[in-house]
Amino acid sequence: MLDLTSIGLNKGIHYETIITTKYNDISNAAPIGVICTGKDTVMCRIFNTSNTLRNIYKTREFIVNVLNNPLAFTYATLSTVPDNYLSSDNSIKCANSYFKCSVESLKEVVKTNDPVNKSQKCLIKAKVTDIKKNNSEKPLNRAMDLIVESVYNFNRIGEDPEYYINRFKEAKRVINKVGSKKEKLAIRILIEELNKKNIEL
Repeated sequence: MLDLTSIGLNKGIHYETIITTKYNDISNAAPIGVICTGKDTVMCRIFNTSNTLRNIYKTREFIVNVLNNPLAFTYATLSTVPDNYLSSDNSIKCANSYFKCSVESLKEVVKTNDPVNKSQKCLIKAKVTDIKKNNSEKPLNRAMDLIVESVYNFNRIGEDPEYYINRFKEAKRVINKVGSKKEKLAIRILIEELNKKNIEL
C-alpha cells in the first residue's frame, strides 16, 4: 500500500513542493503547497490562470516533488527550470522524493478569507499512484522556519516594536495556516509572553 508517511508527509500538514506537469511534450514546473489528506491522498489549490492547472485539466495527472533545493524553487517560480533538472518521467532530479498523482476531483473556489489574495483558484483532490524516495531529507514546511525567526524577533522586539510586531503578525498568520499543533502552540506561547510585557498583537 502506498503511504506518504514513508517520505515524511503527515496528514493535515501543508508542505511546500514543486509540482511538475507535462502536455504535448512540454514540461511545466511550479512551486505549490500541498496538503496531505490521507496516507495516499492529497489536495492543493492552484490559480486558474496557471499553466500547471491547464495541464492538469488536460492530463488529469501531476507529480509532486518534495525537495529543499533553493535553486529549484527559484527556477520554478520564474518558470525557467532547466531541462537538465528534469528526469525522463518529468520528476525533478534533485528531489528528496516525489509521488505521482491522479486527479479525483477539480472544483472552482474563491477563498474570501485569504487576506493576501482573493483570486479564483481550483481545488484539486488527488490519489497517489506511485511514490519514489531518493533520500531521507525532511519535506519543507514554512512554519518551523517562522518559529525560529519569531524566537529571534522576540529577543529583538524592543529595538523596533512596530517592525517586529508586524513580523509576528505575519508569522502567526502563516503558522496558523500551514503549521502543525506544535508550531501553533509555540507561536501562541511567544505572543502570550509578549502580552505580559504589554506588547499587544
